[in-house]
Amino acid sequence: MVLYRKYRPKSFSEVVGQEHIVQTLKNAIAGDLLSHAYLFSGPRGSGKTSLARLLAKAINCPSTALGVNKTPGEPCNTCSFCEEINHGRAIDLIEIDAASNRGIDEMRELREGIAFAPVKLKYKVFIIDEAHQLTKEAANALLKTLEEPPSHAIFILATTEAHKMIPTIASRCQRFDFRKLTVPEITGKLKEIARAENANIDKTALQLIALNAGGSLRDALGLLDKVLTFHSILDTKEEVRAESIKDLLGLVDLNLVGEFVQLLADRKAGEAIDFLNKNLEEGMDPQEFTKNLVRYLRHTLVLKINPQLEKMFENEFTKEQLERMQQQAQQFDEKLLPRIVENFMEAEQKMKYSSIIQLPLELAIVESCGIGE
Repeated sequence: MVLYRKYRPKSFSEVVGQEHIVQTLKNAIAGDLLSHAYLFSGPRGSGKTSLARLLAKAINCPSTALGVNKTPGEPCNTCSFCEEINHGRAIDLIEIDAASNRGIDEMRELREGIAFAPVKLKYKVFIIDEAHQLTKEAANALLKTLEEPPSHAIFILATTEAHKMIPTIASRCQRFDFRKLTVPEITGKLKEIARAENANIDKTALQLIALNAGGSLRDALGLLDKVLTFHSILDTKEEVRAESIKDLLGLVDLNLVGEFVQLLADRKAGEAIDFLNKNLEEGMDPQEFTKNLVRYLRHTLVLKINPQLEKMFENEFTKEQLERMQQQAQQFDEKLLPRIVENFMEAEQKMKYSSIIQLPLELAIVESCGIGE
């Protein structure tokens, strides 16, 4: 079983991040203050569907309703209702992928099914994933249901693009905005799972995975899955280090990007070109490097304009990397830094068509180090 399924949270205490949402939902469950419809909005891999299933389980757990659990609002995970939901066997929990079931016919079937009371559970729960992809006709059919919902039905709509939702649907839902997870949050969870899997992985290696997950725990677990699969094939008991992970997954160490940017800040064009080519000879992916370089330079530009915006990037960089970025931001001229960012953005596009793949990068280096002279 893949890791993100195996380690899907079974209780609210296992949810990584999203504390503001978790606590609000637990209070609502404990106080019997449930809404008939919820809208979970946020980036992919931030836990929307997992939390939707948790909510469905908690509101249907008899122990939760009776208030006998030690932690108010938490499901017991031992009763038959919790077990059915944990194993995907609950017939009263209906999950719909709006990306592939987005038409009026599916919504009509849903409306017809709502009329019937739950077979086993207290509530019939409908989880509609990627709800923004419903057709206009299907969305209007859903709206009619949300306007007059039966007391036994609860809707949970999940979306990565809330702005595409019909306002009249969004206004009838209690909305929760999920955020990207920070690097420390993802690293902590990866460390916990690696320990559970008896995998000997260096902390720096786990941090590298977290840095390249883009704030998505699901993506991080996907990368960890590849690492564990590869090393189980090798059948080695040696510690997995960052260097082997970079080679296996084709990841670019952001510390490497930081070193390169320092050469740009010092206007050492020759050393920067030498640095680039040496790392390319060692197997570094030039396109992956350039993508991360543009991202790094963009953040440096933002910090140059307003150093207080550092918190925006906590989910993408370590504390040490952000400190270095702040220092580098002060070395660049405020008027010239945007041009440097543009140089490497153009290089990223030109690399796709260049017979010598690193040539656009080398030209960007020369141009960036010579600006203002």
